[in-house]
Amino acid sequence: MTKESSIVYRTVSDVRGPLLVVEHIHNVGYNEVVKIRSPSGEMLTGTVLETGRGKAIIQVFEGTRGLDADKTAIRFTGDTLKLPVSTEILGRVLDGSGNPLDKGPPLTAQDHRDINGSPINPYARQYPRQPIQTGLSVIDGLNTLVRGQKLPIFSGSGLPHNRIASQIVRQAEIPGEESDFAIVFAAMGITATEAQFFMNSFEETGALEHTALFLNLANDPAIERIITPRAALTAAEFLAYESDLHVLVILTDMTNYAEALREISAARSEVPGRRGYPGYLYTDLSMMYERAGRIRGRKGTVTQMPILSMPQDDMTHPIPDLSGYITEGQMIVARDLHRRGIYPPIDPGPSLSRLMKEGIGKDMTRFDHKEIQAQLYYGYSEGRDFRDLVAVVGSEALTDRDQKYLAFADRFEQEFVNQGDHENRSFEETLDLGWNLLSEFPERELKRCDIKTIDWARKRGVYAYS
Repeated sequence: MTKESSIVYRTVSDVRGPLLVVEHIHNVGYNEVVKIRSPSGEMLTGTVLETGRGKAIIQVFEGTRGLDADKTAIRFTGDTLKLPVSTEILGRVLDGSGNPLDKGPPLTAQDHRDINGSPINPYARQYPRQPIQTGLSVIDGLNTLVRGQKLPIFSGSGLPHNRIASQIVRQAEIPGEESDFAIVFAAMGITATEAQFFMNSFEETGALEHTALFLNLANDPAIERIITPRAALTAAEFLAYESDLHVLVILTDMTNYAEALREISAARSEVPGRRGYPGYLYTDLSMMYERAGRIRGRKGTVTQMPILSMPQDDMTHPIPDLSGYITEGQMIVARDLHRRGIYPPIDPGPSLSRLMKEGIGKDMTRFDHKEIQAQLYYGYSEGRDFRDLVAVVGSEALTDRDQKYLAFADRFEQEFVNQGDHENRSFEETLDLGWNLLSEFPERELKRCDIKTIDWARKRGVYAYS
């Protein structure tokens, strides 16, 4: 007989928020799955958060409403929480725990995987390389996403990060390897309206066919919010390392995830850290972010784009602050660009992809990519500096050269950064657009471009200074 079928505990001593405290238990492990029978006969599921001295603290996924300390029965299964995985998960809409929400048939599991993942030998990891094309010039041209990278998007309340996420899902691809590419999209704590927006957007464009969609709604239990990103990453690891796919994982909104973590921590009466978040927030986030990467001997890769909203647009808030330490760069969604009607309002200035150099150049994007990126950054930076100067001394004080850079900054935002919801630009189109913008300047101003590269661009017809 298994432990689940032979031992039933009716020793619940406390019901506190989403937690149960069970006493007089034996041989119970951390993260062990628990089956709970409520007084009404309903079966609930939980997991062990803490155990010791004959006591276990259990988090209940469905919440503890209706549970009575004297009439609740507990069974410990002896197993950890596992997700049934298979390639059938692509094209499906699932809840935060991985159960089908759509009208499709039940999933046929090829395997069951622990949602916390398996430790990866550091020696087995390979350095992230090769690009992923998102179709957004501000990312592809200036801060290229590399396979195996973790590159978060930092946004603010009311900014269109969900719209950006949706467009990336619709457009992201690996040119020439489309059949080997898949997306796992996990949304945490979103409204029903937002969930419907994502589903409609992906279905209408056919993106759902190569996407696994995990949805945790705002009215779902906070505990499920903790499971959602882990379930999504478990599915991504299976698709990457067992099915040889290059998988892009988009997690939105990590702030909602951290809020759920804080809620559970408070229910456990843990000593709070910065702004009330648990002291282990860094460890918890790193355990998820570090599941991105490439593994030696495996064809597939897992790339992450976590999206998080910064309270009061504060980059020193614990969630973006700690995420910045763990990840390899960040995309900043700027409120001032959004106010001026620029979409996507990603500010190239503070945005950064630390691994971009590993994903661009000959045989990856194009040989002139690095030079174009450096020259565009220089021109835009100069133009922004002159904007600040104009605010003090007026435009009449600027030289003709200064005026050119001032105009370039405006054109750069309106023509390069700004693009339509359904405008999908290839690497080639993005780089050609960059040369067209640089046609405002004579060769002597293109100090970050080799003269041979400039001649190549002129012969190609994309650089046409007159």
